[in-house]
Amino acid sequence: MNFEQWKNFYRARLFAIFKQDDKAVESYRLALAANPKFGLAASCLGHLYASRGQLHLAEENFLEALRINPGDAVAQFNLGFVYERQKAFPKAVSAFEATLALNPKNDRAWYGLGLAHAAMGQHERAATALENAAELQPMNPHAWYGLGMAYYTLGNKQKVVEIIEHLNRFDPKMTKQLIQETSAGIQ
Repeated sequence: MNFEQWKNFYRARLFAIFKQDDKAVESYRLALAANPKFGLAASCLGHLYASRGQLHLAEENFLEALRINPGDAVAQFNLGFVYERQKAFPKAVSAFEATLALNPKNDRAWYGLGLAHAAMGQHERAATALENAAELQPMNPHAWYGLGMAYYTLGNKQKVVEIIEHLNRFDPKMTKQLIQETSAGIQ
């Protein structure tokens, strides 16, 4: 067991909890220096950079975490999230698909995949991905909203009405927003 890696890792976690981000970054780096194959530290560092909006540094660290541990579905998902925030949608699609290859029940990856496809104008693929997200997490209003918008763009008014009816059972606010966005097309 490498005492230095864990000491610095847990120190970084405490600094992050207490919003001392610069000290957390330094401690995660020390943990990685103590063990360059410590993928968890690289992934946590990527998450910290992403939360600070430093997306390029987040990307670098998630890629490093995946170089160390290619089977890390969490780092793969977070990389997809970073790509989506950078509006690098083809890369986001690849990252979310890789996440789903590792964990097909990751509803957030299905949701991210749907959003990325929608951003690229691939609304049929978006609808398929968002259907999976909604099936895995039936109370996720964002997945249902995105699905409604995908079907609206595809011109499937009946599906939009069904989604509005379903969504209204648990999120009236999001339902109202979906109705406002689609009302001209489903009269």
